[in-house]
Amino acid sequence: MQEELSCNWKKLQAKIQTGSTRQQPSRKRKSGEQPQSIHRKRPRKSYDPESRDLTRAASSSEKLTSNMGISQSSKIEVTGRDTKTPASLGLWVGGNDPSAEDLAEAYRLGLKGNALLTAEKERPNEGLAQGVELGKYVALDCEMVGVGPDGSQSFLARASVVDFHGRQVYDSFVRPQERVTDWRTSITGIGPAQMKFARPFNEVQSQVAEILHGRILVGHDVGHDLAVLQLKHSAKDTRDTAKFLPFRAYGNGGKPSLRSLSRAILGVEIQDGVHSSIEDAKATMAVFRMHKPAFDVDHSNRFPDTSSTRQRKPTKEKAAQRKKKRIRKK
Repeated sequence: MQEELSCNWKKLQAKIQTGSTRQQPSRKRKSGEQPQSIHRKRPRKSYDPESRDLTRAASSSEKLTSNMGISQSSKIEVTGRDTKTPASLGLWVGGNDPSAEDLAEAYRLGLKGNALLTAEKERPNEGLAQGVELGKYVALDCEMVGVGPDGSQSFLARASVVDFHGRQVYDSFVRPQERVTDWRTSITGIGPAQMKFARPFNEVQSQVAEILHGRILVGHDVGHDLAVLQLKHSAKDTRDTAKFLPFRAYGNGGKPSLRSLSRAILGVEIQDGVHSSIEDAKATMAVFRMHKPAFDVDHSNRFPDTSSTRQRKPTKEKAAQRKKKRIRKK
């Protein structure tokens, strides 16, 4: 009986083993063979080099925008071979708050197509412009008439101021305090007709002085303009395009005229006939802005900031006190 049970048990085990082998066929790995991955492979996409390049460009543009912390709707164009980053871009480092002038310099706004000169029409004798928020830089230009026996002495007849973007800030005809002996109309375009609504000299002087206060003055041979206004402005806060040494090349080694600078640097003809102090102020600011980084370097060389590196010498009393302390320690 036991022999039959053992025999049947062996047959049952053999059947069970045969069935499991059929359902799950196994395969022995050879030595060094890697096990097969159970993950399904993703279907391969067709390669499109053009779309891939566009995707890369879009992702890099998004990274640049997020890194700078600003959004820009217009395309930034760099003309010529000037690929140097403007100094104003460094103002974002350290969380600084750049001004409107710094942003305009960084992105070269207002210079394309000489927009600085053609942005708006002149508004003669308007006085203080409404709704213009002044920044750090202003440009000044004046027109004069001749007084005295031979008309050789100059007197203020018109004063004009524009901001960093070339927008008109102030313009006024000035009533002469002396008898005019030479109107110089062929140059200035000013005559007795313009004097009917001219403002008194003291009023114009006061308003221009208020505009210049605490700001950097840009001008072309601006000392003459300040002289007829009977105003003073610190040399440290003045940028004169007539005295900028690199511009001497446009004046055959001497002071260049504003007309020659405008023609050579801006490609714009000004002063073709009657002069306009508004147009001259705009041209001066445009020339300055085209070379502002060079002006900044020249200014830092002429007026170095030594406040952070300067060390005060000890007074005699403090030196004596230090000497006593040393003696006591010994």
